[in-house]
Amino acid sequence: MLKIKVAINPKYGYLKEFIGNLPSNFDTQGEVLFGGRNIIREISTKDLRLNVKSFKVPNIINQFVYDNFRVSKARRSFEYANILLERGINTPDPVAYLECKQGIRFMQSYYISIQEEFDGLMREFKTGELIGRENLLSQFARFTANMHQKEILHLDYSPGNILYKKEDKTYHFYLVDLNRMYFGDISMDLGCRSFRRLWGNDEMIKFIASEYAKARNFDVDKCIELTLLYHKKFWEYFTKKHPDKKAYTLTPPITND
Repeated sequence: MLKIKVAINPKYGYLKEFIGNLPSNFDTQGEVLFGGRNIIREISTKDLRLNVKSFKVPNIINQFVYDNFRVSKARRSFEYANILLERGINTPDPVAYLECKQGIRFMQSYYISIQEEFDGLMREFKTGELIGRENLLSQFARFTANMHQKEILHLDYSPGNILYKKEDKTYHFYLVDLNRMYFGDISMDLGCRSFRRLWGNDEMIKFIASEYAKARNFDVDKCIELTLLYHKKFWEYFTKKHPDKKAYTLTPPITND
């Protein structure tokens, strides 16, 4: 028999019935935003647009591990979202998480948040160069420095997980895909390493590292050196496994600063 555990943000308590029914009707509701190992759907209910992420059922060993020893990805996403908001870092408002168990086996889990509209995301820097994007990238570097000073490290700080809203010349950054986070002291080495997954050419990465170093009072040259080193190592390894993917292309950017 399927056992369901639900934790709901109190201000969304009126969604309890909708959330409790997700295991039986998730596949028939809303629109698929992402389909892969995990599936994300946008579902509207009670005048709200929700982002519902269904995590893949773990393998047979992890079904036992998650039931007994490890916190689920859905629960981590919910709890980490609340920590980020408490510390002044933007992420879509967390609504709830839901876990399904069958006996001692951990099955599906779901993380529900408010669906937000964004003006852009860091994926756009796969193409183009630094010129015309200095304002955005400078604010992004300072945002990252502020986050690290608050002892928050996103362990999958990749272009698709960093989004922004633009208000005049000000950018407000948001983090998503929160199930892998670290909370604690973040050294220069660890901070520089966190940029390794970003798309962009060397000029852009140098600029980000320089702005980050200034914001944290680190040695600029050393910070640039470390960031470029980690960026190069990551993309050399990644492109060996995925020859069709690169850190950037040479297509000129469409500037929007």
